[in-house]
Amino acid sequence: MSDIGIAFHPDLMALGLLLGYLLGSIPFGLFFTFVSGAGDIRAIGSGNIGATNVLRTGKKWAAAATLLCDGAKGAAAVLIARHWLMFDAEWFAGLGAVLGHVFPVWLKFRGGKGVATFLGVCLALSWPVGLLVAATWAGAAYIWKISSLSALIAIALSPVFFLLHGLESYAGLALLLAALIFAMHRDNIRRLLRGEEPRIGRTSGSEAAQ
Repeated sequence: MSDIGIAFHPDLMALGLLLGYLLGSIPFGLFFTFVSGAGDIRAIGSGNIGATNVLRTGKKWAAAATLLCDGAKGAAAVLIARHWLMFDAEWFAGLGAVLGHVFPVWLKFRGGKGVATFLGVCLALSWPVGLLVAATWAGAAYIWKISSLSALIAIALSPVFFLLHGLESYAGLALLLAALIFAMHRDNIRRLLRGEEPRIGRTSGSEAAQ
């Protein structure tokens, strides 16, 4: 599969970015936590709106729904842009989706960490690559049992996976988003370096992956 490249059309770029941002900024974690009766997720645990923090409410179905919907909104942004706009717009839609999740305007730009939405974007851009990213996360989680470490390994390798499939422009997007997600995980990285990051299943103030 060869790279489609990016033909820069400013109007389509802006439209794709806006579409992705609006979809990505939908705060599913906040919604499902309210619906489950657990209250405002921003006042629980780390205050993060991602699935990891939603799980701290004890509402497993709400956490699962948040994880699925956060991934789905990333995929939807790419697929809608691909169908209704042009191939170059999907690149910016994917970027916008992760930015919207991390910096949602409705929540004063305090959102999640973008991992699930990033995975949804990867799956929509190239499902074989998306599956490789998901499998890498699962494999790392099985070996080290640390959610944040598993996510960071999978995301760091995602540009390589795109390159191996001949998708250079998507590799560039993955590299850009990986840098953003690594920045959002800076506290997790510090704990990893100190050997203090908790393992999966243990209670902690860490936001882990979402």
